[in-house]
Amino acid sequence: MIFLKKYASSLLSILLLTTLSVNAQSDRIELHESDDGWRLLVNDEPLMINGMNWDYFPIGTNYMYNVWDESPEFIRQALDYEMGLLQNMGVNAIRVYTGIPREWIEYIYDNYGIYTMLNHSFGRYGVDLDGVWMANTEYSDPRVQELLLREVSEMVEEFDGTRGLLLYLLGNENNYGLFWGGAETEDIPVEDRESTIRATAMYKLFNDAALTMKEISDAVPVALCNGDLLFLDLIVEYAPDVDIFGTNVYRGETFTDLYDRVANEYGKPVLLTEFGSDAFNARTNEEDQRMQAHYKRLNWLDIYSHAAGLGRAQNSIGGFTFQFSDGWWKHGQTVDLDVHNTEATWANAGYEWDYVEGENNMNEEWFGINAKGPTNA
Repeated sequence: MIFLKKYASSLLSILLLTTLSVNAQSDRIELHESDDGWRLLVNDEPLMINGMNWDYFPIGTNYMYNVWDESPEFIRQALDYEMGLLQNMGVNAIRVYTGIPREWIEYIYDNYGIYTMLNHSFGRYGVDLDGVWMANTEYSDPRVQELLLREVSEMVEEFDGTRGLLLYLLGNENNYGLFWGGAETEDIPVEDRESTIRATAMYKLFNDAALTMKEISDAVPVALCNGDLLFLDLIVEYAPDVDIFGTNVYRGETFTDLYDRVANEYGKPVLLTEFGSDAFNARTNEEDQRMQAHYKRLNWLDIYSHAAGLGRAQNSIGGFTFQFSDGWWKHGQTVDLDVHNTEATWANAGYEWDYVEGENNMNEEWFGINAKGPTNA
C-alpha cells in the first residue's frame, strides 16, 4: 500500500510536470497554401489576424520614451488596462517594435490571449556605425549589412520559443525611406533610377535576413513591411525567401488591385501591416470619428473578402489597424509634445470625405482609434 501511494505520487508529479511543460511551449505557427488560398495556421487551426499597431507614448513624450524602462508595476498596470480594451474589441495580435522584453510578450499572451508580431525596423530610421550615425541607411554598405544581419540573428536567438510570438516583421516601409530624409510622413514617392539602385541592395538584404533568421529557427514566419506596392517587381526578383508580403497601405475605402497584384506577381500571403484613416477632417477642421469609422469598416470588409475560401484573391491573412491611440508627437516629433496638432502633412485623394485638390488632408496625430486626454460631448 505504501508502494502504491509512492507510485501514485510519483505518477502525479510526472503528469503535472508534463502538463506544465506542454503549457509552457510556444505555439506552432505555419503558413499553408491550398487550392482555395493562403492560411496562417496556429497549431493547425486557421487564424485570421485582427491586429492592432500598439505603442505606449503618454502625452508629452515622443519616440525617445521607452515604457519598458519603467517599473514592472507600472508596465503591468499599463498592459492590464490597454490589453483589456484590445481583448474586448476582438484584437488577437499586436504589432510591437523590438525593445519589448520576452517576459511581456508572454504576459500579454498568457493573460489576454493576444499574440505579438515583433518588428525590427531594419535600418528604417538610420543606423549607428562605430559611433557615427547614418541617418539615411545605405543598404549596399557592407558595414550596414553586417550590422543588420547580426541584429536580426540576435533577435531570433533571444525570442525563439517565446509564448505568444506570432511573426517577425522586418522594416517599416523602408522603400519610402529611400526618398524621405526624416521619419515624418510625406507624400508617397515615385520611383526613379537612383532609388531603384538603392532599393535593389535593400531587398537583397531583406532576403539575406530572412534566410539568416530561418537558419537559426524556422518556428516563426518572416514578413517584410513595404510601403504599398512600390518596387514590387524588385521584391519578386530579389526577396523570394520572405514568407509574407506585409505592406502599409492607405488607399481609401478599399485596397483596389493590391491583393490581385501580389497574387499574380509574387504569390505570397498578404498581411496589411498598417491601414486605416485619421479622425480629423481637414475640410471642416474638426474631429470626425464618423469619417474614420467609415473607412475602417470598409477596409476590414475588403481584408476579409480576400481571405482563403472566399473567392477573390484568397491571399489575405489579416491586418493591423493603424493605430491604437493618437500619436501627439508625430507632427514635429520633438516640439509641441503636449499639443494635439491638427496640421495635415500629406495628401491622399482616396479619402474623399476631406480631400481638396492641392491641399494636405492626412493628419498623422489623429490616426488612433482611441484618444488621449479628455473627450468632448
